[in-house]
Amino acid sequence: EGDEHALTPPHERAMAASWGWQGCDDGTWPFAAHCAARDGVTVSDLPWGLITPTHWQVQRNQVVLAHPEILQLSETASRAAFEAVRPLFETEGFRLAWGAPWRWYGTHPELAHFPCASLDRAIGRPVEMWGRMGIAASPAARLIQRLQSEVQLMLYTHPFNESREAHGELPLNSFWLSGCGRWQAAQTTDVVVNDSLRGPGIAQEAAAWAQAWCALDAGPVAELLARSKRNEPVSLTLCGERHGQRFDSAPTPWWQRVRQRWSAGPPHSFLEKL
Repeated sequence: EGDEHALTPPHERAMAASWGWQGCDDGTWPFAAHCAARDGVTVSDLPWGLITPTHWQVQRNQVVLAHPEILQLSETASRAAFEAVRPLFETEGFRLAWGAPWRWYGTHPELAHFPCASLDRAIGRPVEMWGRMGIAASPAARLIQRLQSEVQLMLYTHPFNESREAHGELPLNSFWLSGCGRWQAAQTTDVVVNDSLRGPGIAQEAAAWAQAWCALDAGPVAELLARSKRNEPVSLTLCGERHGQRFDSAPTPWWQRVRQRWSAGPPHSFLEKL
């Protein structure tokens, strides 16, 4: 259980639970270190954070974090931007590592217990709200906010962005920090994640979201149902904006399965509660 204002959304809490991670508060689950290790970065026992290059859209009364993919960063462009901002981070005691066009990593002692809003929480929403609820509540907030300001000032007139704008591309003008903490081992590796609902959900595209559900029903969910009917043990976790719910199958006689089906209620009534 949770709410729509939790820094760590339900799907990340569910992943942390399935991997057996422990000892973390809201906004401090070490997803950055996990992703960095997967990208080939030697994480050791250092605290890492995920640095996502982004475009902040200045609107009339607020600044909104655009989806990072709107920048369409190639590896060459991403590495060029990474090298441009690296000195600013290193001056503040960071050590950086490049992982992928939208995944940069930084390690700093202040990131060990640094509460940050997940990138999925911030995309398409006012930056100020999640900064106030996340990093602004941390003693290290001034460090990150100062870095964000310095990066914004440097990139504003940087040749990298001048070239992008000359080609009709949006400028890279800031970054988002998330997933801070020290690496924890995953206790299991057999968890399958299907995030086909993520993109349409973040973009609030109802038609694409409905199509993704149809594909899920016809594919992975149908497969789980078939295995469950064969009395094979299967598990399904569904996550929404606030809550997550895990369902585990168990061998049951046919008459009990019929009773459960009639008493469960329509699926939409359950999904609305997530």
